Amino acid sequence: MVNVRLAAIAALAMQLLVSPASGQDSLFVPLFTYRTGPFANSGGPIANGMRDYLTLLNERDGGIGGIRLLIEECETGYDNAKGVACYEAVKSRQPVMINPWSTGITLELIPRATADQIPILSMAYGLSASARGNTFPWIFNPPATYWDGLSMIIRHIASESGGLRKLAGQKLGFLYLDSGFGKEPIPLFQSLSRDLGFELKLYPVQPAQMQQQAELWKQIVSDRRDYVVMYGWGAMNPTSIKEAVANGFPMAKLLSIWWFGDADLQHFGAAATGLKTLNWHNVGQGFPLMQDILKLVVDRNKSLVKSRDEVGQLLYSRGVYNSLLISEAIRTAQKLSGKKAVTGQDVRRGLENLSIDDARLREIGLDGFTEPIKLSCVDHNGSRPAYIQQWHDNKWLKLSGLIQPMTSRLQPLLDAAEKEFVQKHAPWPARKEFCDKPEALAGQ
Repeated sequence: MVNVRLAAIAALAMQLLVSPASGQDSLFVPLFTYRTGPFANSGGPIANGMRDYLTLLNERDGGIGGIRLLIEECETGYDNAKGVACYEAVKSRQPVMINPWSTGITLELIPRATADQIPILSMAYGLSASARGNTFPWIFNPPATYWDGLSMIIRHIASESGGLRKLAGQKLGFLYLDSGFGKEPIPLFQSLSRDLGFELKLYPVQPAQMQQQAELWKQIVSDRRDYVVMYGWGAMNPTSIKEAVANGFPMAKLLSIWWFGDADLQHFGAAATGLKTLNWHNVGQGFPLMQDILKLVVDRNKSLVKSRDEVGQLLYSRGVYNSLLISEAIRTAQKLSGKKAVTGQDVRRGLENLSIDDARLREIGLDGFTEPIKLSCVDHNGSRPAYIQQWHDNKWLKLSGLIQPMTSRLQPLLDAAEKEFVQKHAPWPARKEFCDKPEALAGQ
């Protein structure tokens, strides 16, 4: 079974090199994925969720708007250079958008994709300032930025402590992968530390040492951190749980951004109970769309999942959410342009007019799966709220209601980050891209 699966993955990689774009007959949707290496435990389930949703649209609906999707993966290994190579390999084939699936790769691609006029979807990762559509018309990072996420985690910690004022004097640690992803929220964290009066200490984990955290966790415990906020990924995550448990750090005081998966925790049993993460969508197989994926994709051997149980798990569902954004942006672009065979330029407009409400979620078969989202020319993110979930008895339980990001506190920092990026990449092009009026889709 393993050899068959690896052969299928290899075939996908070969397709990327030899398949011609099909012009009017299909829409080219490349997926940058990582099914191998130290991040595979995280990247694999997400890749499966993305791919299976889009495959379902082909199998059940004949594609989107009567035109099929050409779905191809390019293996990046979560490596920036490989991600750039994937981009260079596909950009001439008229992709409708690029999904980098790495903050580091996204940062490398922002200037390139802007010059090439290819939309980038960096779903809840990447450069937080790219939420500013006037400056970054080709980059989209819904439904929340890493800065939104950190502010929501701080709000939750404050709710357990008696309010934001009660954070003064507390000792917080930031455990993070020492990469573009992990470093992204540090300026906000340091600003909040100054403003709210809590002590902050940074604990970087080098990518080459993700599985060597024993001394780091001894230091965390010695430093008597009241809470640890974690931005981890890949092999870093289960290793962090292992060492936190070994050093007696209470799981309920460890809060993560939204990048934790079921496989990171399942083999720890009761020891992992209490870990908290942010999330903005539900999990499970109970949604009609998930049932369609099981029947029309998984059961027909058109999926690369290891078992049916993977469908509906946390990171698989995250991939489904990503492809929900892809498909709805394409649909919107088709409505706006009047064309079936839309281009990346059309899909940029589709993303800027993206509006997924409760009624549309019901039509899709994801009623109750997530909150509605609406983007615009100015707002490429949405700054949607999230909730805290907690690992208990080998499953995720929703622990809180929706938590709003600290929008007003974030604006000055976003202003500064936006300005810094533009200056670093000068001369940065002023926006000339067309912006639809709000009533563009009225009556359609």
